[in-house]
Amino acid sequence: MSILINNTTRVIVQGITGREGSFHAERMFEMGTQIVAGVSPGKGGSWVLGEKVPVFDTMQGAMEVTEADASILFVPARQSTDALFEAADSGVNLVVCITEGVPLLDISKVCKYMESKNVRLIGPNCSGIFNPGGVNLGVAPADCAIPGNIGVISRSGTLSFYVMNEMKKIGLGVSTCLGIGGDLIQGTSFTEALELFDMDPYTERVLMIGEIGGLEEERAAKYAAYKMSKPVSAFLVGSSAPTGRKMGHSGAFIEGGIGTVQAKVEALEVSGVRVTTHIDCIGEILKG
Repeated sequence: MSILINNTTRVIVQGITGREGSFHAERMFEMGTQIVAGVSPGKGGSWVLGEKVPVFDTMQGAMEVTEADASILFVPARQSTDALFEAADSGVNLVVCITEGVPLLDISKVCKYMESKNVRLIGPNCSGIFNPGGVNLGVAPADCAIPGNIGVISRSGTLSFYVMNEMKKIGLGVSTCLGIGGDLIQGTSFTEALELFDMDPYTERVLMIGEIGGLEEERAAKYAAYKMSKPVSAFLVGSSAPTGRKMGHSGAFIEGGIGTVQAKVEALEVSGVRVTTHIDCIGEILKG
């Protein structure tokens, strides 16, 4: 089973007729994700996914017909802010933003607006929500993990796919992988994700996949120490990253000693979180 979504979740894909949207919508659909509509301005009235899914010009139009629960955005960065506000106003409860490059000022406004609307945002610049053997609201490869009881939270989508594949090799399965995104501002943080997994009856322990930059892992360490009822482990990357240079995600930036792997490891270990910086030790920290 999965947090936030399940096989009854009705999904709208914003940007479904674009290259990325059509590619990933088809794969989500094949996995069993219940895609009930797509949104693409100017393409309303057409059908996609084998003529099984209608396309609408607006989110409001799609919601009036489908009463969907969630939307996922594959919208270019320059149109993404408008698409996010449109999603928030439509009535969906959950929005996943895959788009990379959303301006930080814009996403800060979007986060506050969605909070006022009681809409949960995952992302931006994220891999989405993946339930191995179940449904997929994102870009995770269907075969990168096996079903299990370990919840995975990651800032990096590609890294999470690699880690889950390594877990798969040693027989460790995943309940849900939640890609929260690697930008400086996120709709759902590590701490909020931990809270979701702590309430999930299908998750027995949690693996955080962190990287350099920011203080999200340190905040999560405090939450794990004082509020989590389930064991938390962490895999951190970026120990050789140079100070003062952005590495990959906009959030992966070390400055003035803040955001280093060493600082994160120390904060997590003090909080009782089992930590490794080596992929070969994933099994050890999860099985121990």
